[in-house]
Amino acid sequence: MVTRKGHYCYYYHCCYFCVWLLLFAARFGCGIHDRDVWNSYLEESTEKERKLEVRFDRPARNWTDALPIGNGRLGAMIWGGVVNETINLNEDTLWTGVPGNYTDPKGPTILSEVRALVDKGLYAEATAVAANLSGHPSDVYQLLGDIKLEFGESHAAYDVESYRRVLDLDTAAVRIQYSANGVEYLREYFASYPDNAIVLKLSVNKPSSLNFTLYLDSQIHHHSYVSNNSQIIFKGGCLGVRMPPLIFGSSDPKEKRLPKLPESGNPKGIHYSAVVDLQSSNRAHYIEDDRKIRVEGCDWAVIRLTAASSFDGPFTKPEDSKRDPTFESSQMMDSAKMYSYSQLYSRHVSDYQELFHRVSLQLSMSSNNASRSATTAQRIKSFKTDEDPSMVELLFQYGRYLLIACSRPGTQVSNLQGIWNKDVEPAWDGAPHLNINLQMNYWLSLSGNLKECQEPLFDYISSLSINGKKTAEVNYGAKGWVAHQVSDIWAKTSPDRGQAVWALWPMGGAWLCTHLWEHYAYTLDKEFLRNKAYPVMEGCTAFLLDWLIEGSGEFLETNPSTSPEHMFIAPDGKPASVSNSSTMDIQIIREVFLSIIKAAEELGKSSDALIVRVHKALPRLPPMRIAGDGSIMEWALDFKDPEVHHRHVSHLFGLFPGHTITVQDSPDLSKAAENTLNKRGEDGPGWSTTWKAALWARLHNSEHAYRMVKHLFDLVDPDREGEFEGGLYSNLFTAHPPFQIDANFGFTAAVAEMLVQSNGKDLYLLPALPRDKWPNGCVKGVKARGGVTASVCWRDGKLLQLGLWLIGNGNGNGGKEMKRSLRLRLHYSHRGEGRTVTVAEEVLLFSGVVYTYDHQLNCINKYELHSTPS
Repeated sequence: MVTRKGHYCYYYHCCYFCVWLLLFAARFGCGIHDRDVWNSYLEESTEKERKLEVRFDRPARNWTDALPIGNGRLGAMIWGGVVNETINLNEDTLWTGVPGNYTDPKGPTILSEVRALVDKGLYAEATAVAANLSGHPSDVYQLLGDIKLEFGESHAAYDVESYRRVLDLDTAAVRIQYSANGVEYLREYFASYPDNAIVLKLSVNKPSSLNFTLYLDSQIHHHSYVSNNSQIIFKGGCLGVRMPPLIFGSSDPKEKRLPKLPESGNPKGIHYSAVVDLQSSNRAHYIEDDRKIRVEGCDWAVIRLTAASSFDGPFTKPEDSKRDPTFESSQMMDSAKMYSYSQLYSRHVSDYQELFHRVSLQLSMSSNNASRSATTAQRIKSFKTDEDPSMVELLFQYGRYLLIACSRPGTQVSNLQGIWNKDVEPAWDGAPHLNINLQMNYWLSLSGNLKECQEPLFDYISSLSINGKKTAEVNYGAKGWVAHQVSDIWAKTSPDRGQAVWALWPMGGAWLCTHLWEHYAYTLDKEFLRNKAYPVMEGCTAFLLDWLIEGSGEFLETNPSTSPEHMFIAPDGKPASVSNSSTMDIQIIREVFLSIIKAAEELGKSSDALIVRVHKALPRLPPMRIAGDGSIMEWALDFKDPEVHHRHVSHLFGLFPGHTITVQDSPDLSKAAENTLNKRGEDGPGWSTTWKAALWARLHNSEHAYRMVKHLFDLVDPDREGEFEGGLYSNLFTAHPPFQIDANFGFTAAVAEMLVQSNGKDLYLLPALPRDKWPNGCVKGVKARGGVTASVCWRDGKLLQLGLWLIGNGNGNGGKEMKRSLRLRLHYSHRGEGRTVTVAEEVLLFSGVVYTYDHQLNCINKYELHSTPS
């Protein structure tokens, strides 16, 4: 054991030439990103700037072969067809339904009956009665439609070897190339956030050789017409009342729908409009069938699409909306047409790279160079044998790309499929699920240096808190606000339909509230904490205090309580799901209570009556218990588990994403968590796989964390997806199956946890690095709690260099950055000479200064940063 204390970095040591280049850029105001603030010579000895591309050598055969682009609000899937091209379109506010009534006056009576049955130990009976607390299903995410391009049968004779379809993560653009009949065709696609448009460019290398027909189509209600020979106006609407849900897994929809929903009239649903504008080199446009445009004999064509809907927030009925989608989409089109294609592209790339270029990851390359020309599907297949680390880099950055593409300030929250959907009835309605999936969508946003992408989540939580106040009061007679397992664009807060095992789970809002404190822990944005986060946290805490009731012993309890989607065998041998004080309930409540105590300290509210109540309740929460087999108990009693390999690992919330189980402070619970993960096994849907990877990382277990990373690299055949559990589609979408986007985001978060962990006072370096798999590498620009940015490089599996810098306090006069300091304890452990060598160092950081540390955590260089990186 080697431990070094009390060493502060006050001396200045001249280091590497690259540092001086960055210092020059900082001093003279050159634009830099967090990944560029600090450099190590290790990067010079590894292959740099490897291309981050998702590649195909043929058109898409299935939707999960298509390539996604998005600007947060508009999404598109690019199929790359040769004779006919299809571009699936989505707009994030297109949902069925109208604002609902998320209350049930019968709730308190049923609640009392359920509690009484639980108190008597009649868990199966309580489970049956608790089904009466269920509500109605969520509404359904819809699709916008398709852009259709018809090039003609002459393209069927294209040169197969010439075909390339590529999504470039560096530019967030898709590029398709192929040759047919001596002509080289090029298509380029991107979705612009600054200009609110999807943009396509088609071009050829032989003059006057580009011919095609353009139109729009959709599976939902629509009509379209051509305007001025160069625009198509597309209008339609969503159902005001959703269809009765399908029973998942049914092969006969006619026989396997749930009963008809309650009569509610025929309310007017959300309506929408899109405008497609066409410009070409010769303007030879012809109208076909009043809704199609034919283009002949041109060199190039640029197609722009804008779209809008009548959605005016979750509390406004569509029929009362004052928004005019056609006017809005036409206005956006007029704005987009002010710029040439090259200007639109430049504005798009500049906006996107300001976010994407903040973080870089370089891992050791394999000796197999076939990946340079192989398709992504081929690389997924070969990962089981070659374990190419560059594929981990690609999937890590793909998660960051997808979050930028589907969640930007002013857009809707990322749903179960992000923003991309091809179905009128998507799996699980495409709805946000609050018992893991929605939260996982945003795990990467802070460590992955994309804090702005969380803004839609915070807007959504605020809406939930408004509806949830009514649900808490009417259904449960409680103060504050509550949200359950499934929601939708209308901020539904009532229980889901169906069985209590999934429907009765009032902890969804509380889990979401932990994201509010985490945002502050990373950013130290006190204005956000004061104005946005704290009022919502107060309401959540008020509900939890009322939801907790006196138990039969010394502890407070939650009753009724479930562990999401998991049954148990009651002592009388009957299957049940409802009991009291599930481990996850208590872990989430403890996390919320600890967070609001810290938030109150930051805001000078520690003496408030609510906080006094929290301090009294906190020590009365039941402790975590270890079962007879050494695992963490999932329920308050050590019930028999009929499905030990269940996909959820809910009772490990306190380990990750929570903080109440740690290797350092609770070794017994950490060992029990390890036993729990071994008991659960490795199989499961994609999101379960990536959650387990993050959990193993928190346990500093690199072997098992990597096993879960590798487990995800299983190429799913969409024609036989029912035979798979988890895995990746050929376009790198993650599979449940079917496609759910949460595991894409969870993967990025898990890899970040393997490389850097933090709690605001301690920073753990390479805590779960698989040293034999990724012996050399660098991760740069990742964020840590306490307002710290970290860059770490390693060689031969050992730490080589560390770069740290601290953000200032943005809450000074006029919002200007104020200088601040932070005492931080650095931790690094590795195996050496048959023993574990641990280095610990307490350092003092000042904002605006970049520090470099060596493998022994000695400060070897520091320099002042004169401009704030993006």
